[in-house]
Amino acid sequence: EYKLLGTLSLMAAIDLVSGRAHHQVVDRHCSREFVKFLQKLINTHTSKTKFRIVLDNLSAHISKEVRRYLDTEPNRFEFVFTPKHASWLNLIEVFFSKMARSVLRGLRVVSKAELRQRIRKYFKEVNYSPVVFTWKYLIEQPVKQATAASW
Repeated sequence: EYKLLGTLSLMAAIDLVSGRAHHQVVDRHCSREFVKFLQKLINTHTSKTKFRIVLDNLSAHISKEVRRYLDTEPNRFEFVFTPKHASWLNLIEVFFSKMARSVLRGLRVVSKAELRQRIRKYFKEVNYSPVVFTWKYLIEQPVKQATAASW
């Protein structure tokens, strides 16, 4: 019989320079946890690093608590928000999808602690030999006009 053990929230970011995936697994995804994740990102990079983060429009990302924290780190963060109903534009969502298909699908765990441990293990394996994402489309390339014959 299926028994719901609770949920976890996964916050993650991909460093597009190194390919390294940063993560934080928490019980809730509120402003306080998001600020802790931002602090974790700062602690893993040099003081001159500026972060451009693509986010969805979750209220925890734009709360007063988050804005107060951003004021303590001027010019360190730039948030880019995806349009509503377009989370697929965010590269981390592709990463989540791959993780769900390769690790979590059909997974049965006996506790939230076991699920948390498996997620952390996945990130450890991914970061063992990180892959830098390479964009295939260059903005400078001319866009070919679609014609009925090309369909």
